[in-house]
Amino acid sequence: MPELPEVETIARGLAKRITGDVVESLWLGQKKEPLKSSASEIAGTLEHSRIAAVRRMGKHIVFDLEQDHVARALPPAKGRGSNRKTKKSEAPSTQALSAPQAEAGKSARPTHSKAQWIVHLGMTGRLQVCEPQAEVERHTHAILRLSSGRELRFVDPRRFGRLSIARAADFDAGGVEPLEVDLDRFLTLFHRRKTPIKSALLNQKLLRGVGNIYADESLFRAGIRPRRRASTITRQQLGKLFVAVKEVLQEAIALGGSSISDYVDADGKEGFFQLQHRVYGREGEPCLVCKTPIKRVVIAGRSSHYCPKCQK
Repeated sequence: MPELPEVETIARGLAKRITGDVVESLWLGQKKEPLKSSASEIAGTLEHSRIAAVRRMGKHIVFDLEQDHVARALPPAKGRGSNRKTKKSEAPSTQALSAPQAEAGKSARPTHSKAQWIVHLGMTGRLQVCEPQAEVERHTHAILRLSSGRELRFVDPRRFGRLSIARAADFDAGGVEPLEVDLDRFLTLFHRRKTPIKSALLNQKLLRGVGNIYADESLFRAGIRPRRRASTITRQQLGKLFVAVKEVLQEAIALGGSSISDYVDADGKEGFFQLQHRVYGREGEPCLVCKTPIKRVVIAGRSSHYCPKCQK
């Protein structure tokens, strides 16, 4: 599943390429699983909306949308057929309208409203900017046709990804952003919890965006075993973990994330942080620090990798 660095990489790539673009039309596939909001709500919100920004919140990609609502037609002026095309010189002015028409004209002025399109990539989801002539991949569930002539496509073979709409720009991903949290808040989140520290790090209601890969890598750098109960970890050790989480995430973002399965960014390129993994996916291989074989355990149904000598 794409974690914070992968989602951040995709969001940044999309922001550079499609911010300011307008969604001219939308195609949605027949599979219902990816749709957390109804197809009609997604289409009605996205079509003719301007993409004002693309950003990450936790493991979600948030598209901030701007919508202009203008009354498309006024009652025809007396003597004009409703099907007749009106020339610029014939366009009715507010001064020429009757009182009821003038009121209609006032209400027809552009009004701006905001909404958000929320994309969760699930296990295998991808968002890619494509030329319209590019072959449409199997398992494509959404195609946004943009005013720039390009297309934004959502592809998800396993259909664990989710597409939804948030009105009034009120989406809340829950938890605290790990790249923004301060030390005091970090200590408060974890120091009294009786769950294993690995489980606590994966709890999106506490710290949003951290997943299996980066929890393992952060715990290794902090010298903490994943099974240790969070409440037994000293403030000093939690301070090391605080630093390690930020360092690991920032380094992974700089390298475009980890491509260990089918993850690619918005341009279809792989990341490189998997080449820097010190414990994740290295079961049985020697620790890069002490040469002790890396162990793998299962905690709450999730694989955890650690060095039995370097981590206490």
